Amino acid sequence: MKKIGMIILAVLALSAGIGFQKLNSIPETDTFSLSKTALIDVEGKLQNLSQWQGKVLIINFWATWCPPCLKEIPDFIRLQTQYRAKNVQFIGIALDNLQDVKTYSLKAGVNYPLLMAENSGIKLAHSWGNLLDVVPFTVVINPQGEIIHRQMGEFHSADIEKVLEPLLSLKKP
Repeated sequence: MKKIGMIILAVLALSAGIGFQKLNSIPETDTFSLSKTALIDVEGKLQNLSQWQGKVLIINFWATWCPPCLKEIPDFIRLQTQYRAKNVQFIGIALDNLQDVKTYSLKAGVNYPLLMAENSGIKLAHSWGNLLDVVPFTVVINPQGEIIHRQMGEFHSADIEKVLEPLLSLKKP
């Protein structure tokens, strides 16, 4: 019986190691076309991500049923206000239903676009490097359209500012 337990443990450890190796093998920067992604916003209008091309984008996959997601949103609201004039755009992609997102958005005072992806958002997040399919999941995209940072789990404001700092200092004369 102990031998079977050891074999199961070894298989689990090997699987976890392969999963983390895959996760770590994602290149730091990926260029992709924002124009290939269009989603409906909370008002029912189709929004193509290419409209924000040339900006620093912070795209957050979230849901109203996810406590860490809800915990980071007030920071996103504050940072959107703080960095809007510096060519930074937050975008929320909700893996949720429209009514819950609308209700939460109004209650929280979200000041950045919220797009609806529901279950298809998991596939989109996966294609952008969320190999563990977790929420919240956030990508930071530079003005050249490269993913320069991926964050699985909560993205704290101090960490966001560390990622933004070198991007914004490039724009100074």
